Formats: sequence, C-alpha cells, structure tokens
Amino acid sequence: MGQQGRRRDFSEFGAKLEKHIEKLPDYAVRAQEKLQKVQKYFPPADQAGGKPAPQRPRPNPLQRPPVRRPDVSATFSTMANQVPAFAEARAKWDRWNHPAAKLERRKRRTSRAMTLWIMLTILCGVLTVAAGMGWMSATGAPMMPQAITAFAGAVVFGTFGVRSGLKLRELKNTALPAAPAGPPPLPPAGSVAREPMERLAECEASLAELLRQLSVPSSVGTTPVSEVSVADARQTATEAAAALRGLAGRIQAIERGRNSAPAREQAALDAAVGKLREQLDDGLEGYRGLVAAAGHTVAASSDGLVTSKQALTDATDHLAGLAMALRELS
Repeated sequence: MGQQGRRRDFSEFGAKLEKHIEKLPDYAVRAQEKLQKVQKYFPPADQAGGKPAPQRPRPNPLQRPPVRRPDVSATFSTMANQVPAFAEARAKWDRWNHPAAKLERRKRRTSRAMTLWIMLTILCGVLTVAAGMGWMSATGAPMMPQAITAFAGAVVFGTFGVRSGLKLRELKNTALPAAPAGPPPLPPAGSVAREPMERLAECEASLAELLRQLSVPSSVGTTPVSEVSVADARQTATEAAAALRGLAGRIQAIERGRNSAPAREQAALDAAVGKLREQLDDGLEGYRGLVAAAGHTVAASSDGLVTSKQALTDATDHLAGLAMALRELS
C-alpha cells in the first residue's frame, strides 16, 4: 500500500510539472513584458563603456520650478545702445580707454614731471651759488651748510629730470599696438538697414571660417583649391561687404533726412529707401551665394570634385560684379 501511495504521488507531481512546462511560453512572454516596463525606468547599461546611463532626477512636486529671469546686463546694453545719451557716454569711455589716448596722457604726465624737476634743479643751483658766494647773508659771509644742502637738492632733482627725459623719449618712440578689428557698428534698431547688416555680419563669420578651412593643407600637403582662388574670394568678399555697408550708410542718411523733411516729401524719400533696400538685398543674396559655394567646396574637398571648385570661382566673379555695381551706386 505504501509503494502504491508513493507512485500516486509521483504521478501527480509529474502531471503538475507537465502543466508548468506547457505554460513556459506564457511565462516567457510575461517576463518580457515586465522587463520592458522596468527598462522604461531603468535604462540598460551602455554597450560601449559598460557604464549605466545616469538617471535623471525626478522633479520634487513640493518644490516650485525655477523661474527664468531675463538677462539684465544684455537688456541694459540693448537699451543703452538705443538711448543717444548712453551711446555718447559709451563712445567717450571707449575713446578714453583707447591705447593712443592712454599713451598721450602718459606723455603729458611725463613732460610735466620733467618740467617740474628741471625748474627745481635750476632753483637749487641758484640757491647753491647764492649761499656759497654769501649773497644770502647780511654780512656777506658764505653759508656753506645751506650751499651744500641746495647742491644736494640740485643733484637729486637733476637726476629725476634726466630720468623723466629718458622716459619721455621712450614713450615718444613707443609704437602703438595694433588694435583688434572689431565688428563695425550696426545701424539703429529702427533703421531698414539693420536686419540686412546683421545677416551680413553672420555671413562674414561663416565665410571666414570656410575660407580658413580651404586654406588648411591636407595630409598630402596640398590645399583643396589654389591659394589664388581663396585670396581672390576673400578680397572680393571684403570689397562687397564694404560696398554693402556704404549702401546701408546711404539708407541711414536718407532716413535721417526723411525724419526732418516736410510731410509732403516723406513719401518720395520712403520710396528711395525702399529701392535702396532692394539693392541691398540683392547684394546680400550674392554674398550668401559665395558663402554657399565655399561651403560646397569644403564639403567636396575630401572627394576631389571639381564642380564645387568651379562654383566657388563663378560665385566670386558674380559677387565681384555686384560689388562693382554697388560701389558705383554708393
């Protein structure tokens, strides 16, 4: 009886085991679903470095989100550029801190100091002679202590005068350091030429970087395009930018005249400003074409293609023609 009970128990265990084996695929599907849910909160480790990705901190519901405050310095700088009084004060401050102005002030201070030392030296020399000859004494006897003191003062002040003279000579021979060429000032915020000049400044920065890339030799030791083409493109871009800024200055002059002109003349001046703005947009479009051609040349330089290089030359010639026309207009 005992052996039959044991066999019955094993048969029941085997039946339960078979049922679980049949449900293994369902268990696998459920485990995969749970794993996907867990991976949403805990991303898997990075395959390259094997390091787990940093977990983002969960926001605290009891803490208020940070409020973004406006940049006070940038806002104040913009307002200062628009107010004439602040702009004039800033211009005076820039002129005061210019290296040439600083050097001129040092020259003036040194020259004044040298004049003072020379006058004190002459005065001490006169006192030395007067005390030694007895001219300062009622009895006419020499006053040697006073003469020695005055002579020592003459030597000291003379030394200071010589040093000031040498320093002044050095300052006069000092060459001013080359001031970094900053970006030219933009037109006022209300001017029609403001937005094209902002785009021109962005295009100039992009073109300078692209032409620098074209000037860097490759691993073989050759440049993507010839140095003559790069120099020609750079020179043409500089001339075109100068012509565009001259046209923008012409627009600003007409705008200032329009503000002071009678009401019956303002319509004609507005039409003239609109025509010049169209010409300014055409010139800027040609400049952007040169930037695009330079970008295509940089992109194709690794493949040795000639099409983009020819496009750079064509864009340079086209921009040169536009710059010539703009100079004639200006």
